[in-house]
Amino acid sequence: MGKTLAINAGSSTLKWKLFEMPEETVIASGLVDRLNLPGSIFKVKLANGEKFTDTQDNITNQEAAAMVLTRLKSYGILDHLSEITGVGHRIVAGGEIFKDSALITPEVLDQIKSLKDYAPLHNPVQAYYIEVFQQLLPDAQQVAVFDTSLYTDMPAVNYMYSLPYEYYEKFGARKYGAHGTSHRYVAHRTAELLGKPLEDLKLITLHLGSGSSVTAFDHGQALDTSMGFTPLAGVMMGTRSGDIDASLVAFLAEKLQIDMPAMVDILNHKSGLLGVSELSPDQRDLEDTQDERPKSKLALDMFVNRVVCYVGSYVAELGGLDAIVFTAGSGENGIAMRQAIADKLGVFGVAIDPAKNDFRGEEHIVSPDDAAVKVLVVPTNEELMIVRDVNRLSH
Repeated sequence: MGKTLAINAGSSTLKWKLFEMPEETVIASGLVDRLNLPGSIFKVKLANGEKFTDTQDNITNQEAAAMVLTRLKSYGILDHLSEITGVGHRIVAGGEIFKDSALITPEVLDQIKSLKDYAPLHNPVQAYYIEVFQQLLPDAQQVAVFDTSLYTDMPAVNYMYSLPYEYYEKFGARKYGAHGTSHRYVAHRTAELLGKPLEDLKLITLHLGSGSSVTAFDHGQALDTSMGFTPLAGVMMGTRSGDIDASLVAFLAEKLQIDMPAMVDILNHKSGLLGVSELSPDQRDLEDTQDERPKSKLALDMFVNRVVCYVGSYVAELGGLDAIVFTAGSGENGIAMRQAIADKLGVFGVAIDPAKNDFRGEEHIVSPDDAAVKVLVVPTNEELMIVRDVNRLSH
C-alpha cells in the first residue's frame, strides 16, 4: 500500500519513524536533537540494526525535515519520495475541537495554529512541520493525531475546574490532559496482553518520563487524567512542579520580583525532580546519589508519593481496579521506582514480584501469578498509533 511516516516534533527535537503499511513494519527510525543549537545531532536506525549518526551545528527545523527524507534516499531505504503515501503528525493540543485524529486541510491547520495558547511550546512548531512536509511530500496524505483527543469526552465532573463557569464558555478553561496517544496505545495493548476486551477493564496507566501523567480508563473510556489545562499540572515531573497552590505562585512571583510568564517558566523548567534535588531531572542520577545526597532521595520519594496519591484517588473513582500499567522512560526502565510505587499501593491488592520486575524496556506482566490486580510494563509506541490513524482516515 505504501510507506507512512510518523512525525513527533518537540521544541528542540524531531523524532520520526517510517513504517511499511499495512504490515506495520518499522523500516527506519531516527531523531534530530538539539535543533538550532551548536552540536545538533542527526541519528538514524535501520531495520537491520545499522545506525548512523551525524553532528553539525545549528540544524534548523526545515533542514531537519529535509535531512530525514534525503537520508532515507541516500541510505537506499527509498528510491522515490513518492513511496511515502502518508504522514502522521503528533499534535499536543486539539482543544475541544478535535475529538479524533483528523485529515489535515487548510482549515484544520489554521485551527491547530489557533490552539497555540494551550501548548505554546508544541503546537506552533508542529504546525510548522505540517507545512514543511506538505511542501516536501505534496502527494502524501497528512493526518494530525492529537494528544488531547482521548480526553475530550471525559465526564464534565472531571474536566471542569471550580471556577466561574463563564471562563469555560469564553476561554475554554478546562482540563485537556496530554500524552493521550501514549495512554491510548498502552491501554489497548494491555487489553490484548490480558486477553480481555478493553471495555471490560478498569485500568490505570502511568506514563512516567521527563513528563509524567496518570490516566484512569473505565470500560474503554478515559475517566480522568492528571495533567490539566496544560501539561504542567498533575504529578511531579523531571523539571515541572505538577500541582501547586496558585496563591503560592503569586506569592513567589512577588517575592522574586518577576512577572507571571517568568514564574510559569520556573514551574515548567526549573522545578520537579531538578528543583528539589538541586542536581538533575533524571531519576537515574538521583538513584545513583540518593545514599549520600538527602535531596536526591527526597526528590525520588516525593515523585513516588505524588504518583501513589493519584493512583489511589483513581482507584476510588473507578470503584475497583483490574490492572496498573507502567510506560515511558522511567516507567519502562525504573526497576526500583516501579517497586516503590507498587509497595505503597498494597492496600489495593497491588504487588510486584521482584524477580519478574528485574528488567528494563521490555513488555512484561510483573505482578505475582495470583495477584488480584495485574501490574504490567508496556513500552509505549506513539508512532504506531499515529500511523494506524493515518491508515484509518486515509481509506
